[in-house]
Amino acid sequence: MPGHIPSAALLDEVTQESFRDVLGNFCSGMTVITAMGADGPVGFTCQAFSSLSLQPPQVILCPGRTSTTWPLIRAVGLFCVNVLAEDQAGLSRAFARSGGDKFAGVRWDSSPNGSPILSGAAAWLDCRVHAEYAGGDHTVVRADVRGLAASPGKRPLLFHRGRYTRMADDDAPGSGAPLPLSPHQPAQGRAPLTTKDPKEQMR
Repeated sequence: MPGHIPSAALLDEVTQESFRDVLGNFCSGMTVITAMGADGPVGFTCQAFSSLSLQPPQVILCPGRTSTTWPLIRAVGLFCVNVLAEDQAGLSRAFARSGGDKFAGVRWDSSPNGSPILSGAAAWLDCRVHAEYAGGDHTVVRADVRGLAASPGKRPLLFHRGRYTRMADDDAPGSGAPLPLSPHQPAQGRAPLTTKDPKEQMR
């Protein structure tokens, strides 16, 4: 039957694996959240980001409860959301890892709030933390937008079924093929459960 949806899993059948498998069908953009910490610039890759309100302008993001970077940004209270461009998959991977100097070799400028704006980003938003809420294994952060800008010629980096991908050109069917993968990513299909995706790492 056209449009038929397979039988839904019962509540007691919703496992971490099935939850990830189904939500992997939702395509999202990738961001890097940055701030100027007490000891220098800090940042982490964040897939769980969304606009929240037009009036007042607000956004939400959801760092993992185990993140070691978010507490450093929370202490500052100000941060920048860098919307990654399609050629910045390398930055997404770099800021998703734990430890080390994530800004080594990375070009950036200061936003009006003093937070790092990553060079080449498709867009950026200067934000102030408004409130935090418990969200299971993540923290839901509500933030006020204090400044923003975009590069019209840039296309966003996308993430779908465990892989980075890009938008297709309207006049070139099939050009939206997945980006070349790193040696740490599977050649086919979604990432296995043993491989942390950027949203889960958020360090």
